[in-house]
Amino acid sequence: MIAGYHLIWTIYGWWLPNDPRGSTSHSIRAASIAGLGELHYGRKRIQPSGRVIREFHDAARAVLKHQLLELTTSEIEVAGGAFAEVIRARSYTCYACAILPDHVHVLIRKHRDQAETMIARLQDASRAAVRQCRLREVDHPVWGGDGWKVYLETRDDMERTVAYIGKNLRGKQAGQTWAFVKPYDGWLPGQAILRSSQHR
Repeated sequence: MIAGYHLIWTIYGWWLPNDPRGSTSHSIRAASIAGLGELHYGRKRIQPSGRVIREFHDAARAVLKHQLLELTTSEIEVAGGAFAEVIRARSYTCYACAILPDHVHVLIRKHRDQAETMIARLQDASRAAVRQCRLREVDHPVWGGDGWKVYLETRDDMERTVAYIGKNLRGKQAGQTWAFVKPYDGWLPGQAILRSSQHR
């Protein structure tokens, strides 16, 4: 049974379908970026150098419809505030969150909302909040598509993902903490029912 969802999405333009690292895209829909490189489905076994990736992003800047921007510190803060509101309003249980300049990781416990719905709610609220910082054009997409999700089933899956998301917090984001993140307590589906039956 699914215990949680590892939700991942990128900032606009930072992981295009034909990214040299590979992607989860099956096609390139925008003709403007088709010339940047060939499509490779999935993460490449041998990853390109940092220089190759930087050159790809430099080329992308010239053809993308909107500016290629990273989230600033203030934008990360307001995005986190928007996440907090959604998590409170929807009664999500969040075990890990990393909002980085070019992508986002969130781990949320199984909920009546589907993973896709969670991503959409978090993106919609935070997109509006980020635009209010007035550091980008009002029509800037902010996020780069619908993102993707990894289904987690075991305690090991959950603990490993909490650790992985934590490792993403380094450099300026090393001290990033969010009040809406709760320590993972080993919860798995069915435990509440089991505990209830044991106390009868």
